[in-house]
Amino acid sequence: MTTKADKKESILLVDDEEALRGILNKGLEMRGYTCAEAGDGEQALEKLKSDPTDLVIMDINMPGRPGNEVLPEMTEKFPGTSVIMASGVNDNRVIAQCIKDGAQDYIRKPFRFEQVLQSINGTLDKRRVILEIQHYFRSVRRHSRRAGPRQLFLGAIEALINTLEAVDNYTYGHSHQVMEMALAIGRRRRLDEDELEDLRWAALLHDVGKIAVDPDILNKPGELTPGEYRHIMTHAVVGPSLVKPFVNDNVVEIISHHHDHYDGGGFNQSLRGRDIPVGARIIAVADAYQAMISNRPYRPAMTAASAIEELLACSGSQFDPVITAILITLVQQKAS
Repeated sequence: MTTKADKKESILLVDDEEALRGILNKGLEMRGYTCAEAGDGEQALEKLKSDPTDLVIMDINMPGRPGNEVLPEMTEKFPGTSVIMASGVNDNRVIAQCIKDGAQDYIRKPFRFEQVLQSINGTLDKRRVILEIQHYFRSVRRHSRRAGPRQLFLGAIEALINTLEAVDNYTYGHSHQVMEMALAIGRRRRLDEDELEDLRWAALLHDVGKIAVDPDILNKPGELTPGEYRHIMTHAVVGPSLVKPFVNDNVVEIISHHHDHYDGGGFNQSLRGRDIPVGARIIAVADAYQAMISNRPYRPAMTAASAIEELLACSGSQFDPVITAILITLVQQKAS
């Protein structure tokens, strides 16, 4: 029997198959979760209005609006609720769009109950950490307003980023290094002070969304599967949602697009060329260069010369050619 102390988070099960909802409901309540049910997306939205839950597990193919059409509205109206999509739809484009629209995970039907439990545990673990970070941001923001200088807030966020990166020997100091490189490029591009300040924040926070990425996948020594790559790329969605209450829209947009390819060929991107925010184009090059000259689980650090060759090979396709040229000049001047 579940005691009050054993109670876990609440879960809303959204599926038109009543028998499947019943099986999941019984199994999850036996493990301490509080469950509710909805037969379609509209019913789920109504239930969330009156009784918000911590997690939604939602099918796609249901009567009325498909689950993937309900998802963006659900994540916008109920940002404190995590969503797992569970469906027989195997179209990678649909899956990628669900992740972009805020789903934390995607389980393919037919699934085993153990798979569902694993996804729930991972998603709720990430949710707890994200809520802690948001609480930290709010408390630091309040303190910085009382203290006055905005620099105090930036210093506190730097400390948080250092703490997050300290658990991974491969990325410790990465965000700060990207920030320094991005600012150097920004000054060469003659960005004004406001643009440089936005660039500073975006570069420092560009990878904060990786707090929601499975560390086993993030540090995998071998080649990533397409599904693992999609999972890692969710950090560019989670990050903006984390920092949005505390930074301006320009910073949010830069973080959202820092993995866009200049030619438009990146993961599920909507912008290309100069339509991509200049800060995002700068961070894309600085981020890639710093990653290449650092040790990674799957390879040793590259030399600066090899990293430059790789940047040149991708200039005009993945990277803005003008910004690439500026970075190369900065690196060569530093070495001379």
